[in-house]
Amino acid sequence: MKAVGSYKALAVNEDEAFLDLEIDKPEASGRNLLVEVKAISVNPVDTKVRKRPHPDETMRVLGWDAAGVVTAVGDDVNGFVVGDEVYYAGCITKPGSNSEYQLVDERIAAKKPTSLGFAESAALPLTTITAWEAIFERLGVSKDGNDAGKTILMIGGAGGVGSIAIQLAKKLANLNVIATASRPESADWCRARGADDVINHYEDISEQLDALGHPQVDYVLCLTNIAGYWKTITDVIKPQGKICTIVDFFEDSNLDLLKLKSASFAFEFMFTRSMHQTDDMDEINALLSETAAMIDSGELITTVAEVVSPINADNMRKVHATIEEGRAIGKYVLEGWS
Repeated sequence: MKAVGSYKALAVNEDEAFLDLEIDKPEASGRNLLVEVKAISVNPVDTKVRKRPHPDETMRVLGWDAAGVVTAVGDDVNGFVVGDEVYYAGCITKPGSNSEYQLVDERIAAKKPTSLGFAESAALPLTTITAWEAIFERLGVSKDGNDAGKTILMIGGAGGVGSIAIQLAKKLANLNVIATASRPESADWCRARGADDVINHYEDISEQLDALGHPQVDYVLCLTNIAGYWKTITDVIKPQGKICTIVDFFEDSNLDLLKLKSASFAFEFMFTRSMHQTDDMDEINALLSETAAMIDSGELITTVAEVVSPINADNMRKVHATIEEGRAIGKYVLEGWS
């Protein structure tokens, strides 16, 4: 089967960073689905993992977002049948979705929205899981509206996670959503997805929040460079407020700044359940299924910004380069094999 992979950890512009390969087609067993991959999307995690060395320069296939058709099921599968159209984000410790066929555990996959094609569906899984877990599990926001009217600041609102997080926070939780964006087009993107206000993260965030009448916020979801915004975040979080981030601290940050406010801090890593085979892995199936229903009812919209075709090494390189520039809005999807 066809795949896009590599044997070395390389920069995006190096020749062997992306290779068109022929690899063996896997076989379904246990609780795995064998999916014929129709579309994939690229996330910042793809670019980060691409640059990490892998043992003995073995072949590696990346990709953690896909939509496709189930072509075979393992003996223990009970939620899917051959022919089902599915979407999922896979597991970071397993071969990725940048291949014609992929194995995925049924507990972390779901039937894709019926109202969307494969490309639009592939844009959703990883960022949806991340946003859902960050808001409703790490920050503890009620998805039934019990926290309606509280304020959440999302730093980096126009990216893939922000694009769906704004919608979930607004449509399910009915929060007052303040997103950050630095360009007119990214600010417009945030507003179109439900942000009540948009401020510029390159300008003084505290002053802008003061001007909006929200000098402090109940929740902060930081989707970019938390070390660079840590002092600001600890200043604007309310006493007993909650902070979550999806990115690493790249320098020492003083957690003591949270003590006097009894504020809470959490990391969100959407691969935790699949990596550690937690007892509640099937929560991913549940949240993706609920999201699909909300898409089909018109409550949520896809976050795809651009679709590139076909899926091959050249196009994969172009999308990785765009992601690494840090100016991407929404999600970039690749569809169809050449």
